[in-house]
Amino acid sequence: MEAKYNFKEIEPKWQRRWEALDLYRGVDGDDKRPKYYCLEMFPYPSGNLHMGHVRNYSIGDVVARFKRMRGFNVLHPMGWDAFGLPAENAAIKHGVHPAEWTWRNIANMRRQLHELGISYDWDREVATCHPNYYKWTQWLFLQMYKHGLAYRKKAAVNWCPSCATVLANEQVVAGACERCGTPVTRKDLEQWFFRITAYADWLLEDLKNLPGWPEKVKIMQENWIGRSYGAEVIFKVAGSGEEIPVFTTRQDTLYGVTYLVLAPEHPLVNKLVEGTPYAETVRDFVEAARNLSELDRTSTEKEKEGVFTGAYAINPVNGEKVPIWVANYVLMEYGTGAVMGVPAHDQRDLEFARKYGLPVRVVIQPPDKLLEPDTLTEAYVDNGIMVNSGPFDGLPSAEGKKKVIEYLEKNGWGRRKVNYRLRDWLISRQRYWGAPIPIVYCDHCGIVPVPEEDLPVVLPENVEFRPTGESPLKYCPDFVNTECPRCGRPARRETDTMDTFVCSSWYFLRFTSPKEADAPFKRARLDYWMNVDQYIGGVEHAILHLMYARFFTKALHDFGLVGVEEPFQNLLTQGMVIKDGSKMSKSKGNIVSPEEIIDRYGADTARLFILFAAPPERDLEWSDQGVEGCYRFLNRVWRLVYNYCHKVRTFGTGNAQATPLSAADKELKRVIHATIKKVTEDIEERFNFNTAISAIMEMVNAFYRYQDEVPPEEQNLGLVKEGLSTLIILLAPFAPHIAEELWQGIGREGSVHLESWPVYDPEALVQEEVTVVVQINGKVRDRIQVAAGLSEAELKKEALSRDKIAALLAGQQVVKVIVVPDKLINVVARRAG
Repeated sequence: MEAKYNFKEIEPKWQRRWEALDLYRGVDGDDKRPKYYCLEMFPYPSGNLHMGHVRNYSIGDVVARFKRMRGFNVLHPMGWDAFGLPAENAAIKHGVHPAEWTWRNIANMRRQLHELGISYDWDREVATCHPNYYKWTQWLFLQMYKHGLAYRKKAAVNWCPSCATVLANEQVVAGACERCGTPVTRKDLEQWFFRITAYADWLLEDLKNLPGWPEKVKIMQENWIGRSYGAEVIFKVAGSGEEIPVFTTRQDTLYGVTYLVLAPEHPLVNKLVEGTPYAETVRDFVEAARNLSELDRTSTEKEKEGVFTGAYAINPVNGEKVPIWVANYVLMEYGTGAVMGVPAHDQRDLEFARKYGLPVRVVIQPPDKLLEPDTLTEAYVDNGIMVNSGPFDGLPSAEGKKKVIEYLEKNGWGRRKVNYRLRDWLISRQRYWGAPIPIVYCDHCGIVPVPEEDLPVVLPENVEFRPTGESPLKYCPDFVNTECPRCGRPARRETDTMDTFVCSSWYFLRFTSPKEADAPFKRARLDYWMNVDQYIGGVEHAILHLMYARFFTKALHDFGLVGVEEPFQNLLTQGMVIKDGSKMSKSKGNIVSPEEIIDRYGADTARLFILFAAPPERDLEWSDQGVEGCYRFLNRVWRLVYNYCHKVRTFGTGNAQATPLSAADKELKRVIHATIKKVTEDIEERFNFNTAISAIMEMVNAFYRYQDEVPPEEQNLGLVKEGLSTLIILLAPFAPHIAEELWQGIGREGSVHLESWPVYDPEALVQEEVTVVVQINGKVRDRIQVAAGLSEAELKKEALSRDKIAALLAGQQVVKVIVVPDKLINVVARRAG
């Protein structure tokens, strides 16, 4: 063993050995050990790892290595979420084909992960852009189609008139195309959807079966699904047979409706204004509103605007005519695309009514004051007593909600209804670099799915990328032109590709049998490994990715393809890595490159810092001094082991029990076993890696005290060897390379990562002597060494008999003595007389 810690030699050496030994392969169907599936969210291959990646993968690696040492058969795979828009942008900007750009980035990031020493089973590596993977993404689309969960309909998209192309939301900057600056409009296109709404209730109900998920993530999903109970009320258009259904959760305020609002996209708008003086104004407003983003239209900060259509609707409960408006804050995708305006009891409605001079009518009075409609500045939204509400006057509003629904149903004016905020999943992307949708359009047969035996529908590589960003697929006749699988006539392929979230909604299933050629996964292996025991990733994926993965799993369960109903048993959402108070980004100039840190300090230092600096679920503030501190600690561990390595290598196999233990030996043994207990519990129960590492640091301090205070000839080498072995094993999940080298350095054989995790001895934790703090009136005045377990009376006698304490209490009267056994004595005293 060298005297100096040389990570530049140690780390590549052990990475090569691990790879040669295939040390981290998960064994399929090994029923002798319990299985454990540990998975970090796979990355988009952007080209380089960033510190957020390092944190995510280091957390997962600690869990995977710990579980292996605890006797589990661990599956810890890695792959690449490889389709996506950046690859197309690179093709346009640099003239590099998306496939070449992607595979080059994958190779670089794979190298970086190797350098970090992450214990992946690389034999299971997948990339979603490989035909062997997206063949099965297409196959799963066909299963969705077969079961009525995939369908096609018109939907609005962002459209750049200058580039003549569809834009993703992130390509729209301040309402304009990011490439050419032209104002973006909205355009209706036929697109493909997955019917996720059919699973809304199941997705919602099963959140309670996920105790291992953070509460905040479950609340976010619950809010995204947005189940609400209320009534659908039918308002009839005055002078016509048209009906406007409106969903409301506040049917108790129906008598307070003073206007109705339609979404600009509502199909009735054109009918209402056709041939009227209001037509031009309304159509101009509709066009302007449609070009606003959904975010702008629903923002609480954006001013609400609207126009009167000239038409009126009849409120069914009181027969009143109320004006029908069109407003930018109502969306066709939510509810029925129509809302009832109740200004006295909805703040948005009140602001709109005040702006346009619409009436305000109070129909719920609070119990403690009287609301006046003319002076109302804040809508009253709480429960109260119904007033101005016909037969319901005097009812508590909570009771009124039930009564009003009964009244509506009895008279045929409405019905009770459950509504959801969740919309169906639009999966069409007018892009090249994605999984082609396996559909053919035939003038004779209509929409025809590609036969399963003809999959995959392969992305053509010989395509031309246009500066406008248009998908080149539609200009590739060899791809577009095909034969109808049913009738053999000429047909056209679908040129849209799938949302990349489709690819990432099932990758965890593919990892169970990634080389399976005849199915997306082998059922026996899937049944063995699923579900994922620990999933780790950023909270930014709390809604879309996690919701879609849950939907896919439930749908495949319904199809009889998988046995589990939830994909991820436990979820850890790690915080961001920030520097100078903000998220690392190129624009802020605060990026720290993992490669620079690894080159300067080594991968083990990078891992140790990222795990030690903060609990995993919290944001981590980068600190150069913190990195230096972790590097110094590893050097300190190295020197400690080096100082003993020759002695313990030749000591033999005896253990600490071979000779009687001195007081110093007992204290060192106590620290060793207390550290085993602390580190085990912190990793297994709490994922408190920072406090686990802190405990290891304290153990190293205890070793140095022992080394300094006990003469060499009196040191118990059996205990030292046991303690150093334990130290190296405890450090191994956090700093795997140095642990391997130190393990070899003390003469142990095999890989430390194949060792069993140590178990603490409860008897070793018992202290014969303890240090008790002595306070007078809350101020520390002394510390005394006493036998552990002394009674309160004995501790009190011991403290008060100390010369130092007696001198400090001279001239004072002891009022009382507070004793915390084995820890503290506080003497409460005051001046005598």
